[in-house]
Amino acid sequence: MSTLHDVHAAFKREFVSLDLWWTRAVVVGAAAAAGLTVVGFTWLAESALRLFLRVGAWSWWAALVWMPLATAVIVWLTRRFAPGAAGSGIPQVMATLDPAVGSPQRPLYVSLRLSAAKIALTASGMLAGLSLGREGPSVQIAAGVMLAARRLLPRRAAVNAHALLVAGGAAGIAAAFNTPLAGVMFAIEELSRKPEQRNSGLIVAGIVLAGLIAVSINGNATHFGVIHPGPIGLALLWPGLLATLASGVAGGLFARLLLASLSGHAADAPSRWRTRHPVGFAAGCGLLVAGLGMLSHGATYGSGNEITRAMLDGGAVPAAFVLFKYVATWLTVWSGVPAGIFAPSLAIGAALGHDVGLLTHYPYLPALIALGMVGFLAAATQAPLTAFIIVMEMVDGHAMVLSLMACAVVASTVSRVLSTPLYAALAKLQLQRMAGYAPPAAAAERVGH
Repeated sequence: MSTLHDVHAAFKREFVSLDLWWTRAVVVGAAAAAGLTVVGFTWLAESALRLFLRVGAWSWWAALVWMPLATAVIVWLTRRFAPGAAGSGIPQVMATLDPAVGSPQRPLYVSLRLSAAKIALTASGMLAGLSLGREGPSVQIAAGVMLAARRLLPRRAAVNAHALLVAGGAAGIAAAFNTPLAGVMFAIEELSRKPEQRNSGLIVAGIVLAGLIAVSINGNATHFGVIHPGPIGLALLWPGLLATLASGVAGGLFARLLLASLSGHAADAPSRWRTRHPVGFAAGCGLLVAGLGMLSHGATYGSGNEITRAMLDGGAVPAAFVLFKYVATWLTVWSGVPAGIFAPSLAIGAALGHDVGLLTHYPYLPALIALGMVGFLAAATQAPLTAFIIVMEMVDGHAMVLSLMACAVVASTVSRVLSTPLYAALAKLQLQRMAGYAPPAAAAERVGH
């Protein structure tokens, strides 16, 4: 049997088939649409947060009235009209990729309708001033846009729903962070458990295109500017290790706290209140988040991007910001509003690194801030490679590549001792919404871990 490559047959397969060219055009066009959708969502969410800050400046008590009311309304709307839009959005996409989920069940988790609801409800959460991020919701939004393109594909197209969901989810990360490489890594690390080699180039091209669209609209500058980490040597070893371990422990406990709160297994009074009166519970969470915002002089409102940028530029951090932001983000997620945790995690990690720098008197705070960002995000999500690439691209931290990578791996390892992977466990909870689905006993036990 001949082992020579048939160039003529390969040429016909790759360049002559009209169906193949149409498939490529549909995937690329859908990726472009997903990228544009996420860019528009980013503008809407950030505009909503700016409006909240202007409203909150009217009076010291405005947030105490507005935030509980807005949180209650968002949770009521979510539960009444779009329960699939609750939470981050990443667990929904992961649940949709489960082999047990077929075409009839996919609209429970990902669809154009849910994408539209996610945009409106998450932007409303920003308008409410809650401590949430838009990056996780961007994953579900972009996945819904990409999945809708399936009806345009030829009947015998090699690209299936699984590939479109992976490409869409990763495109959401790429466009939300202006980081195309992070989108590709997110697809490999979190979404695509079984890579499809035949279409991997097309899928990666779609992910990168979505990121490039965001870059072309928002500019090629890094999200947090260019850091100046100082010399990377032995002097960084002790404070860097302390920042890594602190962020790993804090991120692991954060993931464990979220799972314990969201799993529904807890028998404490707040959990019973949440089950029986979800809208009233949401109002209570909104009131507590407003109080934390007042104690921190407004620093805990919104995603935390501005204070992260200020820390990297040498600005001061409000006292106890780590604790306030930590609790505010937990309460926001627990309330039941559509909310991501990526940006708040970066803010918490940045403040942890900043505090470690002050404690150890290390003169180059940006280096420890970057390590804290990577460590907490890697620990909270247990996706170390994605966290490392996101932060490296957001701060232009190429001088710290090895340090950031080591920090992500160590922090994620520490987190695995404290908690099961957050998004995988939440995806199993999402699957319980599907009629007739019964999670394995071992998996259910891990969710309550």
